[in-house]
Amino acid sequence: MMPNQPNRPNPDEPATIEEIEVMPAGHAPSDSGTRSDPLARAALESRPKVRYGDGAVIACDGLVRIYKLADLEVVALQGLDLVVEGGEMIAIVGASGSGKSTLLAILGGMDVPSAGRAVVAGYDLGRMSNTERTRFRRRVVGFVWQQTGRNLLPYLSAAENVELPMILDGRDDRRRRALELLDLVGLADRASHTPDRLSGGEQQRVAIAVALANDPSVVLADEPTGELDSATSADVFGLLRGINKALGTTIIIVTHDAFVSEQVQRTVAIRDGRTSTETVRRTEISHEGHHRVISEEYAVLDRAGRLQLPRAHVESLELRNRVRLRLEDDHVGIWPDRGDADAPEEKR
Repeated sequence: MMPNQPNRPNPDEPATIEEIEVMPAGHAPSDSGTRSDPLARAALESRPKVRYGDGAVIACDGLVRIYKLADLEVVALQGLDLVVEGGEMIAIVGASGSGKSTLLAILGGMDVPSAGRAVVAGYDLGRMSNTERTRFRRRVVGFVWQQTGRNLLPYLSAAENVELPMILDGRDDRRRRALELLDLVGLADRASHTPDRLSGGEQQRVAIAVALANDPSVVLADEPTGELDSATSADVFGLLRGINKALGTTIIIVTHDAFVSEQVQRTVAIRDGRTSTETVRRTEISHEGHHRVISEEYAVLDRAGRLQLPRAHVESLELRNRVRLRLEDDHVGIWPDRGDADAPEEKR
């Protein structure tokens, strides 16, 4: 009989619940005598769940946004995935209606997703109250818009426009920081000028200083050079690149201008509410010692295993409805379905 085991009229009968509760840990009634329970002293350690995009400054996981207009539902985002690391400067491009403006509104805390998860600088935007989103817009993100009227107040000077976000957030030493930022964007001598006394390029430079006023983690720029000529646009992008390197601020530029994509190292294309392709640029030195830019376009494979083929590829091969797939050693082959069972073999 096991130590401390209560006496039972018949040892062959199974123990009752009451008897098991008073038995010592690591023991249980058994026909073969005493036997240790290997799990009696085992402790379960909870492990933190690793989520998609953890550690990145921006993580969108299966992002969905549906707008209801009367009896119609418009699906602007259809399970979009996106990860942006801290300190990146990327462009998001797409045709009108692709969903890029909706994505910008969600990342900026001006809209909320219908489903999925959007995290910016550690803040889950789908779980924030209206008050928290207002605070988020003041402190975590900065905005640069295409129209001057959305960036600057016409009756305030450049310095006063830069001070305004700091006033709303209750910050001290506002004038000193405003002048520092205007100097950073090359407009220290225009601090007292109102917007109507500034050129279009200078107005956008002030707008960038306004966006940086509260030291945000992310700057969101919506067509920041849409109303500028090409030379002025190049100057503004040069400034954004300089700020990105000097301050380490993550910068997201939303545009439909192909010129913009040449100014950043990564361009994400959105089509039909999902990320479709990414173009990555890198600089390498040739054998002659010259620097050259190499661009490579990638199709984006989302977490569900879906990818969007470039439209030119689809049209060239007349792909529609369904396609044939074949797994090779280092790639996947895709063929149009034309009713020929041996088509993939002939292509090899």
